Amino acid sequence: MSADSRPRSTVSAWRPPVTGIAEVFHARFTDHAYPVHVHDTWALMILDGGRVDFALERERYGAGVSDSVVLLPPGVAHDGRTVTETGFRKRVLYLDTSVLPEHLTGSAVDAPLLADPALRGRVHGLHRALRDPDPLEAQSRLAFVGERLRWWLGGRRPMPYEAPRARTAVRLRELLDARAAEGVTLEEASAALGGTHPTHLIRSFRQAYGLPPHAYLTGRRVARARELLLAGMPAARAATEAGFYDQAHLTRHFARHVGTTPARFARPAAGNRPG
Repeated sequence: MSADSRPRSTVSAWRPPVTGIAEVFHARFTDHAYPVHVHDTWALMILDGGRVDFALERERYGAGVSDSVVLLPPGVAHDGRTVTETGFRKRVLYLDTSVLPEHLTGSAVDAPLLADPALRGRVHGLHRALRDPDPLEAQSRLAFVGERLRWWLGGRRPMPYEAPRARTAVRLRELLDARAAEGVTLEEASAALGGTHPTHLIRSFRQAYGLPPHAYLTGRRVARARELLLAGMPAARAATEAGFYDQAHLTRHFARHVGTTPARFARPAAGNRPG
């Protein structure tokens, strides 16, 4: 393959408003080699195309598109390079020690490739959620990613899950109802409910109501936006009044829930126009 016919290298990086994630990094590299370096954070990577070769503690590894994820610990030297003419596409989350403590570094050095379809699915879902300006879904998904990673690094021993509690779910629902417009973070919800672990909160809520807290909150906001639109409020204002970041944020969720855009929803049919 000639240099002119190779896909272009692209990079996109940002810091999301989610505690525990220092950086999100999406890239396509066609001809790139990282020098040996270290990170202050954990690097959690999934590949969407091609193959990458890397060394960690003088051991070399190869990874391609599969159900595996790559986890590189902080403070440990590693490199990375393309191994095919078409390069590779990757998505990386740089996680701080609030998600994974440093004492798990040794386990990650021993096994940086985690063959786990469930974990890869959780990481993929987290990347998608990070595109939404409201952080509650991403915070929730990160909690389960961290839980799965700690299970791997802790020797895959059975995890002591608490049984879901109906009262916990009811209290969380009351909190979401009271703060539907301004929103609530997962950390705030945990503190308000006596320090209940985030994953226990989410499991209890899903068990009681059949959907996760972030989906419930979005539904409440869409319902409020419908009321405001029918009362004649412009879509841009209805979006922020209902708790959405802006009109585009409302439109994306409104279309999924209602099957049309806010502007079309609020437009009266010809036979129903007043007067």
